[in-house]
Formats: sequence, structure tokens, C-alpha cells
Amino acid sequence: MYPITDVQIILSVISGILVGFSLGLIGGGGSILAIPLLIYFVGFDHPHIVIGTTALAVGINAYLNLIPHTLKKHVNYKVGIEFTIPGIAGVLAGSELGLLTPGNDLLFFFSFLMIGIAIYMLKRKCVDMSQVERKIVNSSRSLAILILTGLIVGFASGYFGIGGGFLIVPGLLFGGGLNILQAVGTSLMAVGTFGVITAARYAISGDLDIIISALFIIGGIFGGWFGARFAGRVPKRRLTQIFAMVVIVVAFYIMYQNYTVVLHL
Repeated sequence: MYPITDVQIILSVISGILVGFSLGLIGGGGSILAIPLLIYFVGFDHPHIVIGTTALAVGINAYLNLIPHTLKKHVNYKVGIEFTIPGIAGVLAGSELGLLTPGNDLLFFFSFLMIGIAIYMLKRKCVDMSQVERKIVNSSRSLAILILTGLIVGFASGYFGIGGGFLIVPGLLFGGGLNILQAVGTSLMAVGTFGVITAARYAISGDLDIIISALFIIGGIFGGWFGARFAGRVPKRRLTQIFAMVVIVVAFYIMYQNYTVVLHL
């Protein structure tokens, strides 16, 4: 565990508030800013530790949010388990490869992932999917979608320390035959599990800071509450577009900061 200053403690809480606020405001994808915030805003320049730390924060926040969704009966545990179990294999493989990848390389590759997520958010159709029921028979094809998506998202989660909800929800919609509310609630099972397992693997290698993770979680709780309160005041589509553009700008900054190191390997 690296020493942190009082200023970094405050900035860690602010970072958590910003991520929580964006998640409460637009939903999935907000946690993609957790890693760049901790590195470039907080000044915690240890990529592997940041990945392990953010993975724990994302995982615990997902489990906390799973509780109210369960009480509202928005969680299908059977489908969630079918998705999460193969995803764990992806998490283990991804985290092993992530630990073997130099920190600057990880950040460089992560910038491309950020751009991909931002493009997905920009192209996503503005449809109130909460009124759309997915009537898909639980066939071998739908189970294959669950398994394949679980493996892919699990690998990305283990490698980059992200939540992956932006990929999990579509997989549950089309592979699990769930409606949007059930998909969002059920996705938290996978996000929580992937995050905690990723953090555990990084912790074994000494790449996790419990204090920063706790500060991030505390900030995220408050930020999420404020984000949810403001969510209905501005068109969600417009908010998503603005957020996606911010993600692209941050991604190019990360790419610029790390490309020289990668090219000289």
C-alpha cells in the first residue's frame, strides 16, 4: 500500500462522487472514468494498483445496488448465474494477462476501449426499452449468447478492471429473454462478482489499495444519489452524448500520455 496525502484523500472522494453522479445520471458506462480519474486527477500513478482498486469499488457498489433491485424483484438469479459462472473464467484469464502487461501498455489499450464504449453510447438508439419485453425462448442459442458474452465481459473486466454493464445488459436482453429492468438488475450480479474477483486477484499480487477504494465507494454513494435526482431534468439521450464526448477526449489524452512509452518497447 502506497502512502497517500490528505489532498489525494479528498480528490479520491471527489472522483467517487463524479463517477457515482455519472452513473446515477446516465446509467451504465460511468465507471469507465474511474481509472483515468485516479491516475490523472488524484495523481495515483500506479496503473495496476488503480485497476485492482477501482475493480473493488465497482464490485462493491454493484452489490450494494443489487439489494434494492432484488427487493423490487428485478433480479433473475437463474439467468444471472448462467451468465456469471462462465464470466468468472474470463475474469481469471483477463486479470492474469493484465498483471503481466506493463502499466503504460494497459492504459494505452484502455484508451481504445474507452473510445469503443463512447462510440457505442453515441450510436445507441434512444428507445424507452423499459416498455419492451424480450420474448426469447431459453434455447441453446440464447444460452450460447449468455456464455459467450459472459466470457468476453469477464475477460475485459479482469484485464481493465471495468464493470462492463454496457455489454452485460444487451447480453441478458437477447440471451436471457429479460426485459430492460430485469437485465439492469441482473447485470449487477455479474458486475459485482467480476469486480470482486478481479480485485482479489490483484490483491494477491499486492496491487490494491483498500483505503482509496473505500473513499471511492463513499463518494460514489453520494454521487449516485445526486445523479439519480437530476436524471429526469435533462433528456437522457443528450446527457449520454455529452458524456460520450467527454470519454473520447479523456481517451485521447490517455493515448497521448502513453503512446511514446509503448512505441519505444
